Amino acid sequence: MKNKMKKLFLITVIIAVSFSCNKDRISNENPFLPNYGFNVELNRSLPLYNSLQFAGNALKVNITGAGIRGLIVINTGSGILAFDGACPNQELTSCSTLTLSGITATCPCDSAVYNLYTGLSPGLPYPLKQYRTEVTDNIIRIYN
Repeated sequence: MKNKMKKLFLITVIIAVSFSCNKDRISNENPFLPNYGFNVELNRSLPLYNSLQFAGNALKVNITGAGIRGLIVINTGSGILAFDGACPNQELTSCSTLTLSGITATCPCDSAVYNLYTGLSPGLPYPLKQYRTEVTDNIIRIYN
């Protein structure tokens, strides 16, 4: 009887888990964007990156080897976020570099607009490719 109860419990758990999976969730496995390793530092004391000292400011950063199509960095007020400058829902082509406008980034290929606070564009499966950040005093370290 005890063994039968264990089997019944196990089957119930398996069924519950399989029905709770949502296929419409945003996927972080992006087939369009390769994964490159890099490590860069931005000094907010320098005029080029000074705007990142203030909440709500975003900046496009083009440093060789950092990201696929450069970086988009934003000071959210509660931290620094860094995203790749490549359109996450497009093959890498001549039009798949994001353009920055305030707190949004737009993909010229499909006119998709991404929120820089969330990295999302409504209705699209892939968010902006986000990178890790560390902030120490005026230095922002961005790496993958």
